[in-house]
Amino acid sequence: MRIIPAIDIIDGKCVRLSKGDYNTKKIYNENPLEVAREFEDNGIKYLHVVDLDGAKSKHIVNYKVLESIASKTKLTIDFGGGIKTNEDVDIAFNSGASQITGGSIAANNPIQFLEWLNKYGAEKIILGADCSERKISTNGWLDKSDIDVVDFIKDYEVKGIKNVICTDIAKDGMLAGTSNELYQEIMSQSNINLIASGGVSNMDDLYQLIELGCEGAILGKAIYEGNIKLKELQELC
Repeated sequence: MRIIPAIDIIDGKCVRLSKGDYNTKKIYNENPLEVAREFEDNGIKYLHVVDLDGAKSKHIVNYKVLESIASKTKLTIDFGGGIKTNEDVDIAFNSGASQITGGSIAANNPIQFLEWLNKYGAEKIILGADCSERKISTNGWLDKSDIDVVDFIKDYEVKGIKNVICTDIAKDGMLAGTSNELYQEIMSQSNINLIASGGVSNMDDLYQLIELGCEGAILGKAIYEGNIKLKELQELC
């Protein structure tokens, strides 16, 4: 299972939220590049970067941070947040992203999202399936749809998606464990590569995700709060 630390960005700074609530913002480092370099120095190879300003503004905002990290580390970066147009996609890839994640666009404008999937391929385009009470949430998690998360993923699998990041918003940033039952259901009904996100609190949570068969696990606050040490992740990697 791939270990994928997350760097969430607001105003160019490394932050974390609880349940996606922007009012719970906590700044962990004013220089995300320092954080990324520390990950790399401890054997991490992958990084999940989220432009929270972009998600709220509905267009990429913090691409300079992405550019800095991509040009000054060897980390393989997937990038999401505010990717709504062809220009946003170009900016993300030109700034150094290896993959982009589309969540809101996949729910609200599937024709556009499928164009990107067909143009760039399933290895470059990740489906973001962020949900609250099983319903897909969009636009920085500020809006909730009526789309069931499992149906959403299965529909896009038929259309060619291979990689899915699924975040249970109720778990995100809460350090209270991951949505294992939901992940088990998703994997029992599809053959996608599932990247679990939200709720990782300790190493036991990661071992459980490995047992479930997740392809990757994204974690953030557990690292920043010291619940999981980078040396532990280095040993796991």
